[in-house]
Amino acid sequence: MIAKALRTLSDRRLSNADVLKKNVALWFVVVAFFLYTGCASNQAMTRAVTPPSDSKPPVITSYFAPKTGIQGDTIRIYLAAEDPDGDMRDIGTQITQVGYGVYPTDWTYLGAENRQRFVGYLQWNTGNSDPLPEWTQIRINISVFDRWGNESNQIVLPFEFTLGASTLAPPAPFNQAGIPRLGYISTELRNPQLREETPHRRWKIEP
Repeated sequence: MIAKALRTLSDRRLSNADVLKKNVALWFVVVAFFLYTGCASNQAMTRAVTPPSDSKPPVITSYFAPKTGIQGDTIRIYLAAEDPDGDMRDIGTQITQVGYGVYPTDWTYLGAENRQRFVGYLQWNTGNSDPLPEWTQIRINISVFDRWGNESNQIVLPFEFTLGASTLAPPAPFNQAGIPRLGYISTELRNPQLREETPHRRWKIEP
């Protein structure tokens, strides 16, 4: 009986060892598969982001934004841009706040109807930010990028929060009816006096 029990236990151990070997082999197969497909995917992405030799960057042809405003108001930043290749893809907006730092870049995706040329505005709802002292100054950097990562000329817009709203009207070509909204700026400003945190020092669009 004892010998039979020992043989049975030995058979079970061998069976468990076989299962373990099969699991290890399967694991290696899965890892090899993902490594292969990952390499193939990376190669495809590398080819996709290599710009043609004749690729041209977008150009911001006109812009307008108020220089002062009341916190809580909705700010419209008007932009006109064009691309000879017709492949504009994103608008990058980055805000620098005096006394706080640089916020992460906010991206606005452009639809197919805006790839060649657009005239519109970005909407920024400043009421989503922390309460800020009067005279808080910020700088708004904006560039347009095409599908290859080519960057347009950059515009820099100074802005200051005051007790009075700006009364400046948008000039041409932004004074027409029905100017479309291109998207929203989602950056929320922070008051360093209300928050114990390190200012943002992430990648920024240099002026």
